[in-house]
Amino acid sequence: MPALQKLHGYKNVHQIPKVEKVVINTSIGSQSDVKQALEEAKAEIALITGQRPVETLAKKSISNFKLRKEQAIGAKVTLRGERMYEFLERFIKAALPRIRDFRGVSPRCFDNHGNYTLGISDQSIFPEIELDKIKRNIGFDVTIVTTARTDAEAKSLLSEMGMPFSDRARKPAAQPA
Repeated sequence: MPALQKLHGYKNVHQIPKVEKVVINTSIGSQSDVKQALEEAKAEIALITGQRPVETLAKKSISNFKLRKEQAIGAKVTLRGERMYEFLERFIKAALPRIRDFRGVSPRCFDNHGNYTLGISDQSIFPEIELDKIKRNIGFDVTIVTTARTDAEAKSLLSEMGMPFSDRARKPAAQPA
């Protein structure tokens, strides 16, 4: 907190941004055995977070995707308080370094409101997951919601917490002539 206060010149300690919550979300997509895939995804997320996930439902029917309204299509967990900080510590210090060819997370994944979303393509990076018991790869999104007003404030908050941002920002794609 003192480093952030000095860096951004906050006069009051209540101005310093904080992490409000962490949301872990997964979607099973178009799996052939939807119920089995959903149960496995919920079990994996519960094991990773220590909290029982909630099923997410489809908002509308889309016939091309064989999707019906109110059909269970994923699961999510919202972490707050002590569990949130414990998850963030395990995520930053244990899980992220286990990603193959890891050189840091992208500093471009902020949403202009101080929130950071990171996509994880494989659940096996978490030490809680036993590699022998994985039946299918489950990817998920980790969204870190902060009270920061700008992306710069949120980035400095996450950097102080130990989030390893990569130095190299991706170059934008070349514009066609």
